[in-house]
Amino acid sequence: MRYNQKLLSHTIVGVILVSILGTLLHFAYDWSGQNPIVGLFTPVNESTWEHMKLLFFPMLLYVIFEYYSLKTEFPGILWSGFAGVLTGTFAIPVLFYTYTGIIGKNYTFADISVYYISVIIGFCINYFGAEKEFSKACKILITLLMVLMTVAFIVFTYNPPNIGIFLEP
Repeated sequence: MRYNQKLLSHTIVGVILVSILGTLLHFAYDWSGQNPIVGLFTPVNESTWEHMKLLFFPMLLYVIFEYYSLKTEFPGILWSGFAGVLTGTFAIPVLFYTYTGIIGKNYTFADISVYYISVIIGFCINYFGAEKEFSKACKILITLLMVLMTVAFIVFTYNPPNIGIFLEP
């Protein structure tokens, strides 16, 4: 991977914007008067699953913007972006349950740090994969996972299974 100032600038802006938007979205459901449509894209409770939306949807929007801005220069930007969205989103429960499993409880400061670290992880995946060519099978798999996650967020918002990740800590 060669160093690219334009891609690095997009990555830094993305980290900042997604971090800010995700932080604001934490409160959007209550600010909206608990509007059920807003709840599909923002946390409706304090479960780990609902907090994964804070990264997934803002980064997805940024990746789409970035694709239209950089697609001619970086052939893998969309797929690396989607892979970054998925990796960052799944980093949230991995990091949260790892640190709470070790310590035995959660702390607000650490929970917030998990979010920001996950955003950085997602954008690192995006940055380092942007110049790569993705196989057709890989593109299909990534697209399928993105669709499944989007549907899962929508379905499980108001119909969550009774398992740990969907329960409030």
